[in-house]
Amino acid sequence: MRKHRSAAVAAASFLLVTGAAITLAPSAYAGTPGGTHADDRNTDFNGDGYDDVLVGAPGAAVGGHKGAGMITVQYGGPRGMGTTNARSFSQNSSGVAGAAEAGDSFGKALATGDLDSDGYDDAVVGIPGEDIGDVADAGGAVVLWGTPKGLTGSVSNWLEADEPTAGGTFGGSLAAARFSDTTPGDLLAVLDSVGLTTYQFEPATEPAAKSLGPQARQPEQKSRTALDSPSKKARSGSAAAEAPGIRPRSMTTGDYDDNGYADLVVSGTSVGGEPGHGWSYILPGSASGDEPLPVTAVRGGPVVASGDINGDGYDDLATGEPHSPDDGGASMTGGLVGVYYGSASGPAGQEGPGTPPVWWTQDSAGVPGASEQGDGFGADLSLGDTNGDGLADLAIGIPGEDVGSVADAGAFTVLRGSGQGLTAKGVLSATEGTTNVPGTVEKGDKFGGQVSFTDPNDDGRFGLLASAPGENTNDGYVWVFSAGAGGITTSGSWNYGASAFGGSSADASYGATIDD
Repeated sequence: MRKHRSAAVAAASFLLVTGAAITLAPSAYAGTPGGTHADDRNTDFNGDGYDDVLVGAPGAAVGGHKGAGMITVQYGGPRGMGTTNARSFSQNSSGVAGAAEAGDSFGKALATGDLDSDGYDDAVVGIPGEDIGDVADAGGAVVLWGTPKGLTGSVSNWLEADEPTAGGTFGGSLAAARFSDTTPGDLLAVLDSVGLTTYQFEPATEPAAKSLGPQARQPEQKSRTALDSPSKKARSGSAAAEAPGIRPRSMTTGDYDDNGYADLVVSGTSVGGEPGHGWSYILPGSASGDEPLPVTAVRGGPVVASGDINGDGYDDLATGEPHSPDDGGASMTGGLVGVYYGSASGPAGQEGPGTPPVWWTQDSAGVPGASEQGDGFGADLSLGDTNGDGLADLAIGIPGEDVGSVADAGAFTVLRGSGQGLTAKGVLSATEGTTNVPGTVEKGDKFGGQVSFTDPNDDGRFGLLASAPGENTNDGYVWVFSAGAGGITTSGSWNYGASAFGGSSADASYGATIDD
């Protein structure tokens, strides 16, 4: 399970980002793990102790409706994950709220957490293209409840903005975590184009938890906050004199000060006089009787992930800026990844190893390749311990990487964790042309568009999922890479698409979203 905090605290903290011209992420930057603490993982939908895998295909046709979208869930077990112990969901599935319609993009954002504190993790599916009445692209979200038999569409909860607006794209970014001791379950945060809504669900009754039949669960608390200008109280963790307003694109969680409660990160790109630069705001979680750390603004984003890279007990924050504006340093145009190490003062704290950040590009020593315009280095990030040494490794998606003369074929790179922090020693980089990797290097595949560490066989070594949403002209595929004593290996890797679950593969963009 992941660690999380109260609606009131989260809502108050969100008076720090601008609502002007907000743009939400096209893929699942939200829902990344709350770190690599043992109790942080929250993707066990049937309560059997094994991680399950949630993948979105927001472009999938359902019932003849193009772009309606679907998701798949693959259940883990002693032998890991496959495509047989699995199920797919769409808005045409029995019990799922709404109906499949063209352009809904069901599954464009995903998040997981135990929202009703019954011991079974739940899945939240964003539907940012949903029309509400005659309001186009107002957006919505559906909660699929976990049970001893796994996810079910029965009595799923429908969520939407109180006042749906055209282009609001409610559900375009999601996060769930336990941020304080004031709530028994995980709190759900939902972004749209003009603000943030947080939900606290009522706990499931004991009979419902013991039976196989879920009961309807309604939010018992909801808080709505418009996104405004930056808080003057925000402490900047970078060299910038004053943090800017941002267009939020993603959220993630991690326990950066190791106080037992998750912190919430809202990440996006700057607006105002110097637009387009990545910035993230860290909103600390704490026990109800404790004074939380101040809100912190750090340079880097709009992609974020969390994990304990150096094994000191504090989660660390990795930021990705795949399309940074060129400020005269050509190395940034291909993408930039930053690492803020956690401490008692949180990441970028005033004490401990949190200051300054460490920056990585493809021009950094030991990193394969070279930084080139459009590479998209850092388009997605994931942190996980791949060899069981207690140190989180960082997977970096590079979907715009050209392989030889093949444009935007894509790649990923895995940097290793160490007691001294992230290192290129033992680095792994792969494309569809790498030995043992199935597939063929093709233009526009965007291999590495999503990367996600998962441990479906619970052996303490996190394997890697890497997707190519552009595979076969936007059908999309997901690759599975196992982990051993040496970390991630390409040996034995395999791949699959939406057709493995009976869904329509044509233009499905399968793997455009992978919950982390």
